[in-house]
Amino acid sequence: MRDGLPSLAELRHLVVEIAYRGQEGHIPSALSILDLIWVVYTGGFLDKEAGGKFVLSKGHGCLALYAVLGSLGYFPRSWFDGFADRRSRLGGHPDARLVPGVEASTGSLGHGFPIAAGLAYAKKIGKKPGQVFVLVGDGEANEGTIWETALVAAQQQLTNLTLIVDNNESSTRAIDMGSIAEKFRAFNWAVTEINGHDADEISSALGEVFDRPHAIIARTIKGFGITEMENNPAWHHRAVTEAEFEAFTSRKS
Repeated sequence: MRDGLPSLAELRHLVVEIAYRGQEGHIPSALSILDLIWVVYTGGFLDKEAGGKFVLSKGHGCLALYAVLGSLGYFPRSWFDGFADRRSRLGGHPDARLVPGVEASTGSLGHGFPIAAGLAYAKKIGKKPGQVFVLVGDGEANEGTIWETALVAAQQQLTNLTLIVDNNESSTRAIDMGSIAEKFRAFNWAVTEINGHDADEISSALGEVFDRPHAIIARTIKGFGITEMENNPAWHHRAVTEAEFEAFTSRKS
């Protein structure tokens, strides 16, 4: 822990712990985006002075968001104990009515991006400061609403909208998207391609300013940090056994 904040290795362990206790959750999808969400929340982009907002459109990766929000004091860490219980505030998809720090209830893929565009448009009309950040998965880019929103955002010149694409190449299991970066360029978006597990590259990209909406294509690894899970489809949505939990969380990274 540095400066009172957990390390990313500790956050990865926390993601696994929350899932183990609840015997539920999409762990690899959460580990794919954990670095990205951590930098968004700790990099000053969402400070009150900055006026920023973050929407997790890839709602099934919410374990990462919960780990970050709980570690930053948005809600008591005791909430982790009840993850996925029907009486818990922390469900398998984030609920904005129940979880402090969650801007939009998401889970149906393709819905969070248009919500974020609406938030950005409202800020533009009201001349309010702050960037709206939204994170989608590359598989989620199979949804038509992603591209409808991309067209509208470009047409309305939403320079206060930043899209982060979790490009862990899971999209090839549905429709092969080809180059997502080139597609967004064709939709008149500014595009930055980064290593989605490099905090410096993430922070630098998030701070960039353009005269059009900005898409950050983050190369990531599904299950990043746990060798057995990395790019292993069998782990997409399965429970962790006690032996696996002990093995995964005993490692330093």
